[in-house]
Amino acid sequence: MTRTAPHSPDRTATTGGRVLNVALWVLQVAVAGFFLMSAMGKFTNAEPAASTFEAIGLGDWFRHLVAVLEVAGAAALFVPRLAGTAALAFVGLMCGATLTEAFVSGGGVFLPLLLLVLSAVIAWGRRASIAALWARLTGR
Repeated sequence: MTRTAPHSPDRTATTGGRVLNVALWVLQVAVAGFFLMSAMGKFTNAEPAASTFEAIGLGDWFRHLVAVLEVAGAAALFVPRLAGTAALAFVGLMCGATLTEAFVSGGGVFLPLLLLVLSAVIAWGRRASIAALWARLTGR
């Protein structure tokens, strides 16, 4: 059995992979926490959720649906096999939120854009889990 030198490329790649994994987990916890807080605002009809969903004009059922999706996605960010797919779903959700803020409710787009980018980073970092889930679902 051979041992790798402390500064060999294999050891560095492994250490870099671990650092990336830890960074992704920290990001996943932060993003999940934000979406859970956001969902609570929607469930309680707090501002700005109340006025935003009123401007959309789809009723309370849509506000509750988005809140349920946020809670489910936040929970899925803690499941290794689902984290990438949940982040990808949040990218789609935040695309809709950004467009809604920009063109319907007239609110600020910074926060939904930030969450879109952070979710995209998670999805990219967890792309192997997305591919594995897709392969399992399609039988490829």
